[in-house]
Amino acid sequence: MAFDVVIRGGRVIDGTGTAPIKADIGISGERITAVGDIPASASESAKTIDADGLHISPGFVDVHSHADAALLNDGQHASGIRQGVTTEIISPDGLTLAPLSPENYEMYRWYLSGILGWAPEGLDMSSIEASRKNYHRKTAPNVATFAGHGPIRLEAAGMNDVTLTGDKLEKAKNLLRESFEQGAVGFATGLSYYPNSWSDTDELCALMEVAGEYGKPMSIHLRNHNGDRAFGGGGVPEAIEVARRTGTKLHFEHYRTFVDSAGEVDKLMEPIDKAKAEGVDITLETYPYPVGSSFPQAFFPGYFHEGGPEAMLAILNDEDKRAELIERMSEISYTAPEGNVWTHIGAGGNQEFEGWLFDDLAKKWGVSVEEMMTRMMAETSLACGMRVAPPGNVRQWRKVEEDVMQLMARPDYMVGSDSIPVGGMPHPRAYGCFVRMVGRLRRRYNYPVEQVVQRMTQNPAERFGLTDRGVIAEGKFADLVIFDEQNINDRSSFEDPAVHPEGVPHVLVNGKLVVENEEVTGVMAGHAIP
Repeated sequence: MAFDVVIRGGRVIDGTGTAPIKADIGISGERITAVGDIPASASESAKTIDADGLHISPGFVDVHSHADAALLNDGQHASGIRQGVTTEIISPDGLTLAPLSPENYEMYRWYLSGILGWAPEGLDMSSIEASRKNYHRKTAPNVATFAGHGPIRLEAAGMNDVTLTGDKLEKAKNLLRESFEQGAVGFATGLSYYPNSWSDTDELCALMEVAGEYGKPMSIHLRNHNGDRAFGGGGVPEAIEVARRTGTKLHFEHYRTFVDSAGEVDKLMEPIDKAKAEGVDITLETYPYPVGSSFPQAFFPGYFHEGGPEAMLAILNDEDKRAELIERMSEISYTAPEGNVWTHIGAGGNQEFEGWLFDDLAKKWGVSVEEMMTRMMAETSLACGMRVAPPGNVRQWRKVEEDVMQLMARPDYMVGSDSIPVGGMPHPRAYGCFVRMVGRLRRRYNYPVEQVVQRMTQNPAERFGLTDRGVIAEGKFADLVIFDEQNINDRSSFEDPAVHPEGVPHVLVNGKLVVENEEVTGVMAGHAIP
């Protein structure tokens, strides 16, 4: 057999959870065609990679990536590919750019500019099929996509607080069917964001009945807006109720403890395990950091979002309406803005304030934190984003990390970075999530490397139907990560986030080297999958 690439002498972690074995891997075209002892005579004309002393695993799958626009602007996507992420599943939280009419695309790319950055103008995003063409063979990693609640609701009812019933509901259901038929790997919603949060539980059930026709899961960011519209007030009870009523699969996004609940893993998992025992099909994801990241729109109640960015800016630029908006922030159960840090400040704002704590900038300007935030939103025309400052209590921080690794020991968990690769001071998870988990945290808490790898590879591939990916075996796509098991490490930190990891010398996507000797190659080998 003729090989294009042969990887020699590495310890192969096949992705199934079994212990590593020493073996060669032969690749022909895009697929693995041999695993075992490959004679030298069989590889004379092949590109040979010496993996002696290194481990080889399936490429990591990021099940929660906000790189929708970043991949369109720079398909190389070094922040993810250099970690070994060979497949990015975009459109989590229902925040995405397809399927959208040209008019809605321009409006929603503006609305989402604080979390996604500015996607290119004028793209055809009228369907999932059209969206996939914008990524296929134009990115280093593979790209899969959820069908997003936001665009589907926009197309059905606009940026308006209305109930989806009758023709509007039927249009949304038909768009969802079309999205699944064109390759969407699930339905995603985020119920801190709009227009998603104008829904009620009945709407989610109606849409998930469609997902059930295709055997697709719902990936959900739990509700903390408009709880009066939700079963059980929202949160975990609502998500489980949707899955229970419709008999569909459920996937919890970024489900873990926080600093104020560190050590309470059993309490966290109690409702999940109870529902699973009753037959609800549930999986979950996490990332290994004590705090998250988002964009300021999440702080404000539903009325503020109606009509989209132009109407929102009219409120922000009117002193009386802005004061009313700040007063009405208490209507939702989202966290307070204090303790956040600017990660991204777009055109019109002062980029020197990226990295500033909200509280400090408010003091500098002589205004409240809320007033400062609304002024920044107005200055940047909404193109600004933030993250929570890490806790000062390092012991509690480490306890959250210990909890994350305990959750990763469960067979129903996988990894979603929640990466937002935008701005001058992004959350470090964009550059370090996967290597932090398989590197320093695995070593610190002494988890088997094959177990951690399985959660990052086979679990997501099976849950989201990624054909012939997630394991190393003959006939599978050659998405591979070659890493130094003892020295792989994240170097991205909260104060210096845009730093690539060490210990990942080579990454292959569909049989092509996209990282070689810890440098990106510029090869755009990614497919729009599944």
